[in-house]
Amino acid sequence: MSKLLPTRDAFRFFLEIPTRWMDNDLYGHVNNVTYYSWFDTVVARFLLDSGAINLVDSPVIGVVVETQCRYHAPIAFPDPITAGLRVDRLGTTSIRYAIGIFRAGDATASADGHFVHVYVDRATQRRPTPLPEVLRRAAEALVIPGG
Repeated sequence: MSKLLPTRDAFRFFLEIPTRWMDNDLYGHVNNVTYYSWFDTVVARFLLDSGAINLVDSPVIGVVVETQCRYHAPIAFPDPITAGLRVDRLGTTSIRYAIGIFRAGDATASADGHFVHVYVDRATQRRPTPLPEVLRRAAEALVIPGG
């Protein structure tokens, strides 16, 4: 893996998210747990905006099985941020999303990481199930060839 910081062109879907006063910690920057909330938010918005998942009655749901975040530069309220999203791996029952967190106007990520969903049957929430075709097509649009 490259030690270079991710840039905006490494992502396919973007979501602007405002920081909030309560996001800052005693050290004067956004607390680490907030980044995971941003990861969850950009993935959820992609799924909803693309029509790939309906929160109320989709027959499959994604459960998080792994996350990671690397921090490169501090962010603090009132910095607006943009979350960038792409798909790094599209499996039979899972998707590994890559996320970059960018301060407004910055070309390189202040933080980046990944978020893995395994899709399971809503009724049992125990057994992985193949990705529905609508979800697979939406996720394919976020894959960067050769990436």
